[in-house]
Amino acid sequence: MGSWYWIGVCAGLGVAVGVLLAGVLTRTRAALAAALVLAVAAGVAVGFALGQWDEAVGGGVGGALGSIGAAQLVSGTLRRGGSRFGTAIFITLAAVLIAAVAWIPVAGYLEATLVPALAARLRGRAGERYAGLRSLAKD
Repeated sequence: MGSWYWIGVCAGLGVAVGVLLAGVLTRTRAALAAALVLAVAAGVAVGFALGQWDEAVGGGVGGALGSIGAAQLVSGTLRRGGSRFGTAIFITLAAVLIAAVAWIPVAGYLEATLVPALAARLRGRAGERYAGLRSLAKD
């Protein structure tokens, strides 16, 4: 396999690390910024562990894109009443799945483009907090 394969793998693993950190560290905007910085650093570290500077760039970019994409999903989930622990568990499972898929040729590139694209789509469709039975209550 050529260098293109390893760049894609590092980008996909960076996306997985970004998703994981955004899911675990999302509490405030400062924590989201910290998750973004840590995801880029971890993606670069993964890239240097698996290759050279070009893989490190792919991992760093993947980390940033994964963190940005997952932050939108996680913050929306928490804003609508989701629990922090349950959200972190599901996001962690998604990150493990993303990391496994990253080893398929070209899949890492697709993950790096699809995760932020899905987040942008969710941002446009964002609803309000779930009303539950309160919508049936008479005022």
